[in-house]
Amino acid sequence: MAAPHRSTFAREPDRPKFPAPSPPLPRRRLRQREVRRNLVLIADDAEDTRDLYAEFFGSRGLRAITARDGEEAVTLAISLRPDVIVMDLKMPRLDGVAATRRLKQDPRTRGIPIIVLTGYADKAIDKGALEAGAAGFLTKPCLPDDLEAAVRRVLDGAA
Repeated sequence: MAAPHRSTFAREPDRPKFPAPSPPLPRRRLRQREVRRNLVLIADDAEDTRDLYAEFFGSRGLRAITARDGEEAVTLAISLRPDVIVMDLKMPRLDGVAATRRLKQDPRTRGIPIIVLTGYADKAIDKGALEAGAAGFLTKPCLPDDLEAAVRRVLDGAA
């Protein structure tokens, strides 16, 4: 009687030996500022202005959120803690100077730099934008490149 036929496939083929997977690296807890790095809040009552700067900042590696007035800017700043705020001076409900004062009096937001962006440079000085706590101000019309340069100077100074 003939021996049973053994298939050459009965044996398991030699498999490459891979090293055992390494254990996962310990997760580093990110501080809140690291997670939200380069977040710019743009507060302006003109929708076109908000959209223009937000889109421009997004194309340049900055994240932007927008507010329609000073009240909304204060609320967003408290909840999201942006790295810098671009604040229009003349807005409904709460103007830029009053919003700046409110933000600088609140311990949660007093460290956020604020750049006032206004078409009324003389009024920014007269109303006390710098005394309220603004880091500086730019006048409208303002080229997006100029505003980005000011924002980056403030971000670099805050780092």
